[in-house]
Amino acid sequence: MNMISLSLKQSTLSSLLLSNPRKPQKPQSLPLNFSLIPQNKTQSLSNILSSKPLYQQSPISSRSTVCQAYEDKPSGRSMVVPVKEETKQRFKISIYFATWWALNVVFNIYNKKVLNAFPFPWLTSTLSLAAGSLIMLVSWATRIAETPKTDLDFWKALAPVAIAHTIGHVAATVSMSKVAVSFTHIIKSGEPAFSVLVSRLLLGESFPLPVYLSLVPIIGGCALAAITELNFNMIGFMGAMISNLAFVFRNIFSKKGMKGKSVSGMNYYACLSILSLLILTPFAIAVEGPKLWAVGWQNAVSQIGPNFVWWVAAQSVFYHLYNQVSYMSLDEISPLTFSIGNTMKRISVIVASIIIFHTPVQPINALGATVAILGTFFYSQAK
Repeated sequence: MNMISLSLKQSTLSSLLLSNPRKPQKPQSLPLNFSLIPQNKTQSLSNILSSKPLYQQSPISSRSTVCQAYEDKPSGRSMVVPVKEETKQRFKISIYFATWWALNVVFNIYNKKVLNAFPFPWLTSTLSLAAGSLIMLVSWATRIAETPKTDLDFWKALAPVAIAHTIGHVAATVSMSKVAVSFTHIIKSGEPAFSVLVSRLLLGESFPLPVYLSLVPIIGGCALAAITELNFNMIGFMGAMISNLAFVFRNIFSKKGMKGKSVSGMNYYACLSILSLLILTPFAIAVEGPKLWAVGWQNAVSQIGPNFVWWVAAQSVFYHLYNQVSYMSLDEISPLTFSIGNTMKRISVIVASIIIFHTPVQPINALGATVAILGTFFYSQAK
């Protein structure tokens, strides 16, 4: 009887299961109890469950491993290095400019003193190049400076640059032997006008309108300064103008012929001085000659005394040094910065020469000089 009732119950249960099959139930989400999780685990878990997408979240920190490859912000150390390098570079450029201007002022003062007592600009120019050549030859021989690696092609390319440099150097010295240093440099501030005209007429280069407009104050200021110059001399004026034209061609030849030549600025100017010395020496002997030099030297020494020898040595050495520093600065700064520095150099030379030599200046003459120099500054900005 019991067996019959048990079988009936099993059959009834089987029929109920087949008639009402159970559907699988979804697992119920249980509330997370963070109180049971350690604090550091809770923080990590809360970061994972934050509303931000993963690619916007900051990486989870770990005590054992630190990866900085994908950090959004650079570390403080990487920010300090560029700032220090930039500050160091600015300080270096400032030293270059200050040295360049100071050496140029000293050269112009001693050069004018020598020319006042010894009016032989061709020999004075030759001695300046000879001193620089000797300094660099000794520096190369003693390995103080690295000897440049040059070939025949280098010297061929340098030849037209040296010819233009020689003409410009002698012409400027002739100018300063006839007129005041300030007047020579006022006229030489008109060099950008020659640069634009030569580049436009001979090379076919075109310039933006602001460059042409900047030539108006340059030309006008130089003309006003020349007209109102108390001690005007045509040879001195033409010497400064020829110097401007020669240095424009020097820059053009240098850009065209010296591309791809791996020579530092210091060695480049040293080679330029040596080649210019070889070009200038026979012309200096032909124009002035040893006989005139001997007579003039005796007169200068009798009037000035032994200090005259030191003046000649100073103007020769400082000429090389200021040019060497200017060429070295070209390795560190842009042409625009160099042009601005050259403008400021002329201002320092003009002011210093007026003060030292007590050069009489009329207000209208000072106005012309100011306008010309401002025009040179505007030209460097426009170009």
